[in-house]
Amino acid sequence: MSKRILVIEDTEDNRRIIRDLLSSVGYELIEAVDGAEGVAMAQSHIPDLILMDVNMPDMDGLQATRAIRAFDSAQQRDVAIIGLTASSHPQDHAACLEAGMNDVLVKPLNKAHLQTCVEVWLAKKEAAHG
Repeated sequence: MSKRILVIEDTEDNRRIIRDLLSSVGYELIEAVDGAEGVAMAQSHIPDLILMDVNMPDMDGLQATRAIRAFDSAQQRDVAIIGLTASSHPQDHAACLEAGMNDVLVKPLNKAHLQTCVEVWLAKKEAAHG
């Protein structure tokens, strides 16, 4: 069974890049164009992993992550969230982790780093939940 990844990213070009990088290795991708839509999709689709853009208008990735971490269902609340940001500043990465993200990748995305990060977090989920 393929793993479902929710991509929450406001830029079409970035969604296309992620789609190209991950769909070729067999992941099922669901896409949301902003934080609010992403939170709703995280609740209704129960993804195995979320790739979350940090900087989005209206509800940014930090706010969306906090909303997901507040879900009632542990299955929905405990999903691995990987932040995607153009910032390489340590304080920005710390803010992502503080908001509840599990990891952070810096854009532009490198296919090998993205794939490895996704595989690591999916394996951790599998080990924890069987």
